[in-house]
Amino acid sequence: MNYLFKICIVGLTFFLSLNAPLMAETKPLRIKITQGVIKPMPIALAQFSALGDSSPAYVDQITSVIMADLVGSGLFREIPKSAHVSANTDFNMPVKFADWRVINADALITGSVNIQGDKLILQFRLFDVFAQKPLGEGLQFQASTGNWRRMAHKISDAVYSRLTGETAYFDSKVVYISEQGPKNARKKRLTIMDYDGANSRFLTDDNDIVLAPRFSPNNEEIVYTSYETGVPKVYLMNVDTLNKRLLDDQPGMTFAPRFSPDGRNIVMSLTNRGNTDIYSIVLDTGRKTRLTSGASIDTAPSYSPDGRQIVFESDRGGRQQIYIMSASGGNPKRISFGKGSYGTPVWSPRGDMIAFTKISQGRFHIGVMRTDGSNERLLTASFLDEGPTWSPNGRVIMFFRETAGTNGVPEIFSVDVTGRNLKRVNTVNHGSDPAWSGLLK
Repeated sequence: MNYLFKICIVGLTFFLSLNAPLMAETKPLRIKITQGVIKPMPIALAQFSALGDSSPAYVDQITSVIMADLVGSGLFREIPKSAHVSANTDFNMPVKFADWRVINADALITGSVNIQGDKLILQFRLFDVFAQKPLGEGLQFQASTGNWRRMAHKISDAVYSRLTGETAYFDSKVVYISEQGPKNARKKRLTIMDYDGANSRFLTDDNDIVLAPRFSPNNEEIVYTSYETGVPKVYLMNVDTLNKRLLDDQPGMTFAPRFSPDGRNIVMSLTNRGNTDIYSIVLDTGRKTRLTSGASIDTAPSYSPDGRQIVFESDRGGRQQIYIMSASGGNPKRISFGKGSYGTPVWSPRGDMIAFTKISQGRFHIGVMRTDGSNERLLTASFLDEGPTWSPNGRVIMFFRETAGTNGVPEIFSVDVTGRNLKRVNTVNHGSDPAWSGLLK
């Protein structure tokens, strides 16, 4: 028998079956979402064993990241350690399930932290408390001690996947524009960080305006727009070496770049003689192909996950709307028909939805719709919400929100695809234009 999560979202009901056995006499776990409200699953994280040279403080650092990941997803609720009955910290001892049932834990995480010199070994197990059975095999991760946060994220990913049936997103990066200074003289720098804001690192100085960074499929490179030459131009940068090169040195402005799913092409906008169209560039050869034509402004292209189509925004109908065309160009099809203007469309990694920015009645919104334009849902509303980017599993959307007035500043937020769990993301400075990487290798 499988876990069965029954999820109801504003009258829409669907099911997720999870590959985790239950005893016949136990009732299936249920997470019910109604109009953006959910009852998170109660989970307990036992005190991990401290082995080798590890200390209790070091263990607490690791377990705090694991729990912050899970609780931060909005799908889980931590049962605090003050409520725990079992105080056993030996990872190899049998679990006393009665001690965890009495505090109403649905799931239990146990583990150990072992430091041998500069080597870190993490082990964990996940249990269904009421079925009194493990959920999958125990796992072990090994790395240098300096990578302890990544190892914690990997444990969170494994727990998340086993309890939801979805791929996870915690072991990932975000590149964004770090902003400082007054609104009329803002200093901007390319910055990379863990998805939760940790391990932040600047990739550029603040001498030039930079915009719209986007990760390559292998997470090793980014494309972005820079005013280094005085006009916007697209550059390619290696995130480790920081080596960069100009992608197209022909006359005209280039901007809004994005990689193809196979990483071989870049699609972007090019403005020449007052006309803005979408072009594709082969990275190896530099061969450039024009994909749209006409007097309209065509920009913000984004590939479908299979690389066969491109979604973009255009004012060819008199107002900014969203269109889809073949990746080789051709006649685009309009998919947005609601009141207001639509822009910055981004295809979900799952392939089933497109996120966008919408301006309606003086308010900005982040929304999602099906790829045929149906089932449009607005997830946020504020003075200025813009620039959505998907988590690797297509469950969460990051974007930036700017406050009004001369002292207004941009901050990065995330929201669940259902519209719930809206929260600010920690950044070293103010932040805009986030772009989520895929899961790290």
